[in-house]
Amino acid sequence: MKLIFLGTGTSTGIPTIGIDKPVCKSSDFKDNRMRSSVVLQIGDKNILIDCSPDFRQQMLKSNISRIDAILITHEHSDHTAGLDDVRPISFRHGKIPIFAHKRVINNLERRFDYLFDESGGYTGSPHVFSNIIEENNDFMVDEINFTPISYFHHKLQVFGFRYKNLAYITDLKEISEEELSKLYDLDILVLNALRHKEHYSHINLSQAIEITKKLNPKKAFFTHIAPDMGLHEETQKILPENIFIAYDMLEVEF
Repeated sequence: MKLIFLGTGTSTGIPTIGIDKPVCKSSDFKDNRMRSSVVLQIGDKNILIDCSPDFRQQMLKSNISRIDAILITHEHSDHTAGLDDVRPISFRHGKIPIFAHKRVINNLERRFDYLFDESGGYTGSPHVFSNIIEENNDFMVDEINFTPISYFHHKLQVFGFRYKNLAYITDLKEISEEELSKLYDLDILVLNALRHKEHYSHINLSQAIEITKKLNPKKAFFTHIAPDMGLHEETQKILPENIFIAYDMLEVEF
């Protein structure tokens, strides 16, 4: 099984338009970040978590040509705006199930109505179909069991996902002890860590480290990185030995 980081940047990506910071001019490939998304390769299945505006480029760069299911954390565009680019995949392999909160499904069905269209309209046939995730209820993708983790991104509810001893949590700001308790005994924790300074809707680096120490996974990988974090290598040097700044196209066996 493998975890592939397709993108590790915040909503603006790095380099960022109009931002004149050293990280945006860095020659280190680890400092060039597309919007956050991962693929879990489990058996012969490719399960995508979030479909960023950079989805097409991510698929081409990773040489992944098939997606078997899409899990969506929340409806913000940096996590969903690439959905139109699933069409060439569905043309070849059939329509793709999307799993998300009912609120998010309703949002996607409005914004990408043609992808869900059962009438044979513009696209001829649907490219995706909806599956609703409910809090405190595990769900199945084929025979693969996922546990949803519910938390808040400022005032917006977001789902993270746990599969066996791996968890993917992004856009976290506040989480209850009950939901946090679902994240113990992990081999791999993926967690957002936006920047060094406090932020109103994301945890920062020190808060991410604090949560990681509390949960005590074997390894943690921080993602959803902003330009204000600075250079990858400089930040990595100050982290505990089991915590890593993820970078685009990083592959982790689990």
